[in-house]
Amino acid sequence: MTHIKFFRRNGFYFGFEETGHTGYGESGDDVLCAALSAMTMLIINTIEISYASDVEYEVNEGATTISVKAMGALPEYSEDEKKQYAISGLFQGYFFQLNDLVEEYYDFLEVEEVEA
Repeated sequence: MTHIKFFRRNGFYFGFEETGHTGYGESGDDVLCAALSAMTMLIINTIEISYASDVEYEVNEGATTISVKAMGALPEYSEDEKKQYAISGLFQGYFFQLNDLVEEYYDFLEVEEVEA
């Protein structure tokens, strides 16, 4: 099972951490895992390239952990309100997308949000 924890502060989403394998399919043929990977890279690339903002990410394949944080989503780190809302909204959209997937893949995904 993959567990995804979203980080939120004062209503602003600013990151997430994914741990574990979905176990939906065989290694290399797991379409659910591939979907998560693709969505994660879309978020990283959008923040870095389209929003020209810093994003910290770490992939630890041995521990099956991916951590992504963009502090530019938080008012105390960025004065650009449009960028804050764009970055936070991107994370929030991923949160809602994953919650939709949990309805069908509840044996393989778990999603939570924490105030951090």
